Amino acid sequence: MGKFIYEGGVRNEFEDRLLAHLQVVIGNKLRRGEPFYFVWKDDISTGGGRTAVWLHPRANLVFKFNGGRPPAVNRAWLEALMSTANSPTGLYVVPEPADDSLPAATFA
Repeated sequence: MGKFIYEGGVRNEFEDRLLAHLQVVIGNKLRRGEPFYFVWKDDISTGGGRTAVWLHPRANLVFKFNGGRPPAVNRAWLEALMSTANSPTGLYVVPEPADDSLPAATFA
């Protein structure tokens, strides 16, 4: 499990493969200067509920991966996640669609 850390305070764990896809989507949005919400459901062990953070180009973000090798990237999943990020509700996790992997080197 990797960690997403926002502004040094808000933290959430995501599986490394998902976190890699989130990093690509978030990076692409912020590189274009597009602020947006990122929303996730909190684990019941942390009290449940949900968290929403406003991501903007000046935000301090950390993507901390547990594993050492970058995973292959599923283009279809990136497109599905980007679609949510472009919606009024903001980025949220959707299930991974059928594998349409790119070589891991394209992520690194």
